[in-house]
Amino acid sequence: MATAVVVTIFTVINDTLSVLLIERSEEPFKGIWALPGGILQPTETLDDAATRKLKEETGIQNVFLEQLYTFDHLAQTKTDITVAYFALVHNADAKLREELEWKPEWFPFNTLGLLGFENHIILENAKSRLRSKLEYTNIAYSVLPAYFTLTEMQLAYEAIREESLDKRNFRKKILGLDIIQETGQVQKQGAHRPAKLYKFQ
Repeated sequence: MATAVVVTIFTVINDTLSVLLIERSEEPFKGIWALPGGILQPTETLDDAATRKLKEETGIQNVFLEQLYTFDHLAQTKTDITVAYFALVHNADAKLREELEWKPEWFPFNTLGLLGFENHIILENAKSRLRSKLEYTNIAYSVLPAYFTLTEMQLAYEAIREESLDKRNFRKKILGLDIIQETGQVQKQGAHRPAKLYKFQ
């Protein structure tokens, strides 16, 4: 029984939740965009395969990466089982492959069209899990720089949740979760008062 490993890689670009897709160069779904993935190799664990795909497509490792769900018999796959993962990366750190075949590209999540292998099913599950974990964990560390302002953090949360958040309530909740701490440094923002810089615990 063959097993495929597929990784949904999220980032935030221009305050918009985006996902990495690959333009397929072979059938099935030649010329159609799909999530990065491949066949599990005999010597690999599932986590190893997901980490490999993440590094191959973005040059990044040691970021948030979690197993999402196991799907069986997705449309026109060559495998019986598809194990899906999802990851979060900081866009400025990602270095996509510069190749014409199997070309990678970021797409805003809310503009996705037809995808291969019923990938929309995986994507909706990944987005739902991402939003859920955002409520109680430090998962957002992977889409932010090492030091960030609370405004930058709020913009990332708004991008992932695809909704505006009240500034006062957001700051109260985040500080109450005890997942970030002040760095003692500030960032100058135009004519405004310098903003405190934070980092994750």
